[in-house]
Amino acid sequence: MKYQTRKKALILLADGTIFYGKAVGDKEGTAFGEVCFNTGMTGYQEIFTDPSYFGQLMVTTNAHIGNYGTNSEEIESDSVKISGLICKNFSYTFSRAIADLSLEEFLDNNKLFAISDVDTRALVSYIRDNGAQNAVISTEVDNIDGLKEQLKNIPSMEGLELASKVSTKEPYFYGDENAPVKISALDIGIKKNILRNLAKRGAYIKVYPYNTSFKEMQDFEPDGYFISNGPGDPEPLTDAIQTAKDIIANDETLFGICLGHQVIALANGISTYKMHNGHRGINHPVMNLITGKGEITSQNHGFAINREETEANTAIDITHVHLNDKTVAGIKMNAKNVFSVQYHPEASPGPHDAEYLFDQFFDMIKVKAN
Repeated sequence: MKYQTRKKALILLADGTIFYGKAVGDKEGTAFGEVCFNTGMTGYQEIFTDPSYFGQLMVTTNAHIGNYGTNSEEIESDSVKISGLICKNFSYTFSRAIADLSLEEFLDNNKLFAISDVDTRALVSYIRDNGAQNAVISTEVDNIDGLKEQLKNIPSMEGLELASKVSTKEPYFYGDENAPVKISALDIGIKKNILRNLAKRGAYIKVYPYNTSFKEMQDFEPDGYFISNGPGDPEPLTDAIQTAKDIIANDETLFGICLGHQVIALANGISTYKMHNGHRGINHPVMNLITGKGEITSQNHGFAINREETEANTAIDITHVHLNDKTVAGIKMNAKNVFSVQYHPEASPGPHDAEYLFDQFFDMIKVKAN
């Protein structure tokens, strides 16, 4: 053991339930956020840097975290986005030839507080039964009353707008400027691997801040439009919803992923709701209703679109359904070149079963151009 003595730590949930562990390293600290869990066995670095997790305390269900270190290429944004980490066994040493740093060094560089030696099976079981809720992790184990008071001031994820916290402040370009296809992308928490997937298929992308209007995005004269994943509740994103409405009204080709999927649904008058504990993992089963084929998918969302309203909307067809709980996992507009999915076809981490959706986007662009 690298650290012979580590400070006691706790997880205090908003309903007063407490779980105990120890601080990672020789740290003291406190971190607040909505507690959630991810069931992925690998890909922790991509998860920690995914903007969709902004403001959340991440519980990893894999028994060992950190055993393969970190690599500077395996990030989904410019920094860690989770607010804190909760795990069972934290590996201070790692064995991987291409690793740059240990996970401890990576977290220290990003000033992230983490606790380990937690009964994560019991904690995840509790979240499954009682739902995702705000929590605090802390080494202040003798200040429970004080932590409870501070926790009361943490806003609920429901109704919380977070895209502005993670979106780019200024437009930027990605890819080869001589690429045959131009795409305007609305960044409401975009992952780097989405941009990589677009670029490797021959796209030059201009990425815009979360509140950019359709007219501004149109000035790039793109062949298609994209709305990204991201954190928080979709309903407060009134600018993004209006932009989606304008893109649709102008008969443009549009693809949305996760939060972008929810924004497209809201632009079509379909409401969203906060899920009991959400979908977060890299083995979620989805049925493609068009092909009849099953897909194993990477998912990360705490909100979903209303299925009854989607089925009643004559402009929308449901294309994908989550096989565990029958929630809507994909839609398309039946008279427009507009479609979206409630999962991550770019994976990172996860399987590549759904990567064909990027090809579908480019096929739509080519058909419209001809």
